[in-house]
Amino acid sequence: MRKWKIALGTAVALGAISVASVHLLNPGYLGNGTAGAAPAPAAFVMPVPVVNVVKKTLPIYLDYAARVEPIRSITLQARVPGYLQEQTAADGSDVKQGDMLYRIAPDDYQAALDQAKAQVQRDTATLEYAKSNLGRGTDLAKAGYLDKDSFDQRTSNLRTAQAALAVDQAAVRTAELNLGYAEIKAPFSGRIGRNQASVGTLVSVAGTVLNTLVQLDPIYVTFNPSETDLVQIEQAKANGPIAVDVLLPGETQPSQKGELTFIDNTIDHSTGTITARATIGNAKFTLLPGQYVRVRLHVKEQPNTLMVPQVALGSSQLGKYLYVIGKGNTVDQKLVSLGPTDGDLISVTSGISETDQVITGNLQKIGPGMPVSPLPQPKPAS
Repeated sequence: MRKWKIALGTAVALGAISVASVHLLNPGYLGNGTAGAAPAPAAFVMPVPVVNVVKKTLPIYLDYAARVEPIRSITLQARVPGYLQEQTAADGSDVKQGDMLYRIAPDDYQAALDQAKAQVQRDTATLEYAKSNLGRGTDLAKAGYLDKDSFDQRTSNLRTAQAALAVDQAAVRTAELNLGYAEIKAPFSGRIGRNQASVGTLVSVAGTVLNTLVQLDPIYVTFNPSETDLVQIEQAKANGPIAVDVLLPGETQPSQKGELTFIDNTIDHSTGTITARATIGNAKFTLLPGQYVRVRLHVKEQPNTLMVPQVALGSSQLGKYLYVIGKGNTVDQKLVSLGPTDGDLISVTSGISETDQVITGNLQKIGPGMPVSPLPQPKPAS
């Protein structure tokens, strides 16, 4: 009897363990012996930002490396000899036309001028006397009191006095010029460089260099288009002046603007390029001679151009592509041909339509045919 009770207890315990195991392995198991189906988790759909294609008129540019050159650059030298007395404009100064830059000691030239003026005064007095003497001689000759030779001599004296006065007046003008040359002035507005003659230097007219002066506003920017680009440039010139933008190193937007003003008459046979030049307003002296910049020539307008953000582009062995929203919000891959850029946008010449929605984000996490959840973004700035 005791053995039977022990066997019954063991069977009940094993049954309880079996029921507990079923509940652990299948939480949907019901006490009436039926199993409830657990709901399957929903499939994850990748959210992606999308933008509409931009349609606009695109300005077409030709882009070149260029170098800044001055319109005028001269060496400052003296026209008269003497000791350099003063440098009136500091090295690197921006000066206006007519500003005094250097002064040579003027004492000798002032003395020469004073002497020439004094001689003019003496000759003027001599001339006045000769005129008066000739006048009296004329009256005497008419009255028969002066012979012809004496009258002719008085006439000759008058002419000599006139000639002497003319010579001395010319000497005054020469002395005035020399005195003026003792002040070396800026022949045009610009910037002077580093001084090359200290105060006290004996300046000669044989070539003592004092400084240099360059014109900075306006200024030239010189570049070399290829002979193939020359066709487009000439076509653009036929329609009017060609605008030129100048971009300094590191700039993405032009800081200076000007106009194409010169194309050379010969193509360099060794490089296949031609020299061209733009004249640029440079009121703030941002551009300096010798500086390397980039220039853009605005040659035409291209209407109805389709543009997309550059960040949306992908690249594969087949070429450049875009991901767009296809049927049923799935990813559609389109191979595209590209054209010029405009800021953050790039033109697409073939491969997409104006109605496409272009995917601009999560590009590394999606692929063709994958379902996605479009998140419309603001229209790209055009």
